[in-house]
Amino acid sequence: GQEAVAAVLAKEVKAYHIFTQHRAHDLYISLGCSLEEFRDELLGLPSGFSGGRAGSSCLRYMKNGIKLYGHHGLIGENVPQAVGAALASKEKTVCIFGDGSAEEDYVLESLGFAVTRNLPLLFICMDNDLSILTPKKDRRSWEITDVAKGFGMKAFDLADCPWSIGSIIKEWDGMSPLLINCRVCRERWHSGVGVDGPREWERNVIVRKQLTDLGYKTEIKKIERDAVQEMEELWQ
Repeated sequence: GQEAVAAVLAKEVKAYHIFTQHRAHDLYISLGCSLEEFRDELLGLPSGFSGGRAGSSCLRYMKNGIKLYGHHGLIGENVPQAVGAALASKEKTVCIFGDGSAEEDYVLESLGFAVTRNLPLLFICMDNDLSILTPKKDRRSWEITDVAKGFGMKAFDLADCPWSIGSIIKEWDGMSPLLINCRVCRERWHSGVGVDGPREWERNVIVRKQLTDLGYKTEIKKIERDAVQEMEELWQ
């Protein structure tokens, strides 16, 4: 239920250094990384993107101009890694983490350091209001955007509308760090096979209606039909 953010990021930051959270299947697929290598990785085969050693959590891909760095599972550890990469390369870097990761000291320290060095870092917080199954109100009384602004960083708090997120990224010049807190409605549990229940909104439904109203109904059906066919052929 959180795939809209990955879709717009794949369009806008494909050439960046990309440090994502664990199990970022949506971004990997949206970027156009090899589905065959992903399938083989899930099956533990040496032809997988990490030789069958990473499984579903630590997605990495370094081909065709894509620089997607693998995550090894420690919550939020990709944030200081992204800061180090931006410091060394001076190239645009995007770092994606969740609202649970935002509570780690080294994540907050990384935000502050990025500001002091004016690093070309785009921070994306995927905020589904949950850490596993615990809502934010039971964990803390602050918002990551307020912390970022306190450090002197420009920060936005948005719902997961791809057009809104995309417009902000397009305007970012990379001369200083930027944080976007993306409010998303998770459908399936982080761990286990349950669902959270009725969602406040469903971005896929909203976007489909918006595009249908614009006259793209035929294109939508073709995209969905082609996606289903591609996955069926992949797993034959």
